[in-house]
Formats: sequence, structure tokens, C-alpha cells
Amino acid sequence: MASPDNKPVVVSLCDRTGNMVRPWARGGYECFCIDVQHSIRKDRVEGNIRYLWGDVRGWNPPESIRGRIGIVFAFPPCTHVAVSGARDFRKKGNYMLRDALELFAACEQAATWSGAPYMIENPVGKFSDHMGKPDACFQPWQFGDLWTKKTCLWTGNGFQMPEPFFTKPPEGVKPIIWKMPPSKERADLRSITPSGFANAVFQANAALLEER
Repeated sequence: MASPDNKPVVVSLCDRTGNMVRPWARGGYECFCIDVQHSIRKDRVEGNIRYLWGDVRGWNPPESIRGRIGIVFAFPPCTHVAVSGARDFRKKGNYMLRDALELFAACEQAATWSGAPYMIENPVGKFSDHMGKPDACFQPWQFGDLWTKKTCLWTGNGFQMPEPFFTKPPEGVKPIIWKMPPSKERADLRSITPSGFANAVFQANAALLEER
């Protein structure tokens, strides 16, 4: 195990909840969740997770972690590209799409530049038309979370896709994500990373960090 001074750190872009990094935090890794929804004036720290304000298009990693980034996750906003909102595409026009593509491209550039294994997540939508087909897709129920939401992943730099636990939906699976009532929190709640998948990613990729 690396010493605390040079141990790899985990960076998660466009991440408000921190769900994706919690298994890494429990494993002793320092984690940084970057999102414009975090306080711009006061950083929040919960155990090994630091929640920092930042727009991925201009955020620079703190000097203390440069050269130590072990894995990168990214969740560019899907509001203007997910097929669940397809009926609104024409009304929104290309300006909203351009903004979404810009954020995705910034995540991809930062993740690729890091040299670390990375995963960019988004539900089925228009990103596939503009940023290339995803490298993998999964359903939450495949990793033990009992709901459906086909999710796409763009990966690189040696990221290891975990093997699913289930090949067929287990009993009790429901489309709860799609049936959420309208609210100010609806978009954030629908984008929360399934805990089973987050744990599986940790198990599949933790060894890679120790090799860096």
C-alpha cells in the first residue's frame, strides 16, 4: 500500500451526491467530488470525501493531488440529451445540446489527460450520436439495485468494466426512476449512481490504483 503522501486519489466530475466514490472512501482513498452545485464559498468534507465547487470546463486539480490521480469518474448533465426528454428537443433547440456536448467533451478531455482509468456515465440519449458509441451499457438490476435504467459508459485508460451479478432481472425489479413525480430534486434523484454498481466498479478497479 502506498504511503498517505503519495497514495492515488479519486476524482469524480459533475458529481453532487458522491455515491460513486463512497466505496473508495471506505477503502481509505481521498476522493474529490467536483460540481457547480457545491458551495462556491466553503468546501464540504465528509470523511475521505471532499465536495468542491467547480465547472469541469475550467476546474484545475489542487496542486497537492497532481500526479496522484488514480481514477476518474464523470457524470456530465443529461437533462438536454436523455431520450426521456426527447419530446422537448425541438423546443430547446441546439443551444442546450451544444452546452451538454461541451460539458461532456470537457469531462472526456480531463479524464483522458489524467492518464488514469476513467468512466463517463450517461443514460441512453444523444451523446451517442455526437461523441461516439458507448464502450459499455448496464442496468442497475445487473448489480443488485432493483430498478431499471439503461445507462451508457464511455471508458478509457484501462478502466475495467465489472462483471454483472445477474443476467436476467431478479424478482422485485421496478421502473421506479421513470415514475418519480415532478420536483426540484427530480433530475438529481434520477441521476444518482446505483450503489451496487459503484461497489462493483471499486472491486474491479481498486487493484489498478495500487499499481500506479
